[in-house]
Amino acid sequence: MGKSWSVLLSWPGRTGPEAAVPEVELERVAGDDSAIRIVHGDNEGVLQAMAPELEGKVSLVYLDPPFFTMREFERVTRRKSGTSPPVRILTPAFDDRWCGLESYLSSLRSRLVLLRKLLSPHGSVVVHVDPRTSHYVKVLGDEIFGPDAFASEIVWRYRRWPARTPNFQRVHDVLLRWVADPCAAPRFTQLYEELAPSTLKTWGRGKQKAVFDGTGRRRRSSTEQAPSPGVPLGDVWEISIIAPVGRERTGYPTQKPEGLLERVIGALSEPGDIVLDPYMGSGTTLSVAAKLGRRAVGMDQSHVAVGVTRERLAAAGVQFSEFRAVPVQRQQAPGQLRRHAP
Repeated sequence: MGKSWSVLLSWPGRTGPEAAVPEVELERVAGDDSAIRIVHGDNEGVLQAMAPELEGKVSLVYLDPPFFTMREFERVTRRKSGTSPPVRILTPAFDDRWCGLESYLSSLRSRLVLLRKLLSPHGSVVVHVDPRTSHYVKVLGDEIFGPDAFASEIVWRYRRWPARTPNFQRVHDVLLRWVADPCAAPRFTQLYEELAPSTLKTWGRGKQKAVFDGTGRRRRSSTEQAPSPGVPLGDVWEISIIAPVGRERTGYPTQKPEGLLERVIGALSEPGDIVLDPYMGSGTTLSVAAKLGRRAVGMDQSHVAVGVTRERLAAAGVQFSEFRAVPVQRQQAPGQLRRHAP
């Protein structure tokens, strides 16, 4: 595992006693032992409940937690009304309001600690945030996984409708990746981008080969007959957001494009691996995992998120099982008085 980190992120109340994780058990709602599982419940309790099954077996954790926007988010659906324009229907989806940054970081930290235990030695965790909190999360992740476990910062750049602001337009998110064990070979499949037009014009589509002299200095380049797979994928990704009328769009707020998850899952896991998403949202991770032949577990406490994911997977013909988290009922000790809330 990673080395300990001497620089720690501190906030008021962090050193106090940690709140106990509510103990839950999973109750099957629908489906059989499918490769894709949906769990309805708070991810902290669900992660603890699933630890005996998943510990050391998860190849990839992708989490897209709330971004500390201090807003409530709604799902938008449209209903046709005769010849009139479609009527927009708003349904509360999730609440991203916090008592303060310290409560946000405490919540995220407790989840990351639980997720670390589930990773296989070759596994990775990818935390998707924005510049509002990415610097805090980077320090927090280094503390939990170890500074030598940090693997990459990926910038997802996209285009969107310009905002009226006396500032540079914000057009990117940040994906921070740590490996479970820096001493183990991580799951990684090299992905490629298309060759630049200038490269194609000069060299064509053949593989380029550097020619060195006796001193080891590069003298020239040549082209081989074998076709080039492209340019190894860098850490700045240009991927469009989902268009308002895009076929992928579910109406769920903060939905991420499948193209983004295809890169993450395709590069950091292999067919048959377990992929876990503790903030499932609209179910993009589960949908892409199913297409790529991965097993996947998604969880969310929002009934709207669970409903959207259920509809999305069913529409794509994906078989899945569904569970819900229920509180563990402990048998009352003889003679013990039951306390009632006032």
